[in-house]
Amino acid sequence: MSATADLRRAGVSIWLDDLSRGDLVSGRLAELIRERDVTGVTTNPTIFAKAVEDDPDAYAGRLAELRATGADPRETALALVAADVREACAVLRPVFEASGGADGFVSIEVTPDAAHDTAATLAEVRDLRRRVDRPNVLVKIPSTDAGVRALEEATAEGASINMTLLFGLERYAEVMAAYRAGLARAAASGIALGGIRSVASFFVSRVDVAVDERLTAIGSPVADGLRGLAAVANARLAYAAFEESLLGPEWQALVAAGAHPQRPLWASTGVKDPAMRDTRYVEELVAPDVVDTIPAKTLEALHDHGVVRPDTIRGSYAESRAILDDLERAGVRLADVTVKLEQAGIDAFGASWERLVAAVAG
Repeated sequence: MSATADLRRAGVSIWLDDLSRGDLVSGRLAELIRERDVTGVTTNPTIFAKAVEDDPDAYAGRLAELRATGADPRETALALVAADVREACAVLRPVFEASGGADGFVSIEVTPDAAHDTAATLAEVRDLRRRVDRPNVLVKIPSTDAGVRALEEATAEGASINMTLLFGLERYAEVMAAYRAGLARAAASGIALGGIRSVASFFVSRVDVAVDERLTAIGSPVADGLRGLAAVANARLAYAAFEESLLGPEWQALVAAGAHPQRPLWASTGVKDPAMRDTRYVEELVAPDVVDTIPAKTLEALHDHGVVRPDTIRGSYAESRAILDDLERAGVRLADVTVKLEQAGIDAFGASWERLVAAVAG
């Protein structure tokens, strides 16, 4: 038995936060499915840029083919990403089928050009679904105002969506409401709800980084005692909101029509602080019906020395709220921090996309 198997038994789906052509060709992804209990993959432009930069030979043949067609760097980058995602979907297809469509997904992200434009986001969702053309693809949409509106529209069309760059509880409430509204519209249009899946990617480690910077600047003993506590408390309260969203009559009516819940997904679970246990964010955010996207390095650490307890979230809500209250009394209002993190995430998303295009052009 292993910590990854323990995590799976506790109701957590492990999705690898990484993808490269080398892992596909070598069979490494298939090995991680067998030996590390991986049941999905998430991607982003940073992951693909690093893959092209680190192993250009793996992409040389496809790049040459695309150059010959006259494709520009942006179109070439999209084509490369779609091809790798399509191949990863094929590797994970048995997981998708065995889980009844709950797992086995691979995520592909809309471009940053669409982040603040609902119509453009919807157009890219349709385009990316067409390019990959696999039932186990999730299209990632940033959780901006425009992205939340796009989630409702895309869900109403029957698309399966991964809402990403979620940091704050207020935005998360908007995302859950948009998903429910989209499902209701899909049902009214005669679309079978059983084929629609969604996750809400709630970021973890970046919250601690941002909050701890502010606590260090405050420099009081109280502030120092709150370092490293914000991210887990924030994520646990997100799970509390998820649980609450499943209780009302509106959701129960959707369930009766075949709807599946939008599962919380923990993103950015690699520890940034070297003083912190390297598997902490995985171990402290265990509960049924969640997804944990784990970087390869953290996944190996979990396999090597992880200790997984069955449920480390439920029962912690009062303590988590108290931590956020203590932070505010110390001078750090988490809602202000998460709004800035969302914008910083969008900016970094754009920079990563430019890095990918530059890697392809180079």
